[in-house]
Amino acid sequence: MSFADLPLFTALTQRLSFLGQRQNVLAQNVANADTPGYLPRDVEEPDFRALLAEASGRLAVSATDPRHLAPQGAARQGAFAVVADGSGEVNAVGNGVDLEAQMFKVSETSSRYQLATALYRKHVEMIRIALGRGAGG
Repeated sequence: MSFADLPLFTALTQRLSFLGQRQNVLAQNVANADTPGYLPRDVEEPDFRALLAEASGRLAVSATDPRHLAPQGAARQGAFAVVADGSGEVNAVGNGVDLEAQMFKVSETSSRYQLATALYRKHVEMIRIALGRGAGG
């Protein structure tokens, strides 16, 4: 069993993927702050508590053949939904990007990413200690 098979690590990995995609979308918003007709977008945040609750307490079915079907209710892989961000006002040229709001979202996303990576690292260290390998490797 690898770390990726544990529900907590699966949820943290999905969280990091979401935050990375959100940072890319927010960077596009900032880059297009002067583009006429550009409307800002954001990434729809999934309910990570529900994903973790769904994954915990279940054993994953082992696929021993590439023709095996994925179990129903398996975690969704891939991109998260990108939606229109209608939080700002549209100016005279049709641009709706509010740089101050976008920079706040970038900062918030960065803080959340740092928290998720710290949690991931601490849980790996905790498992290493439990296995008797120490926190250093």
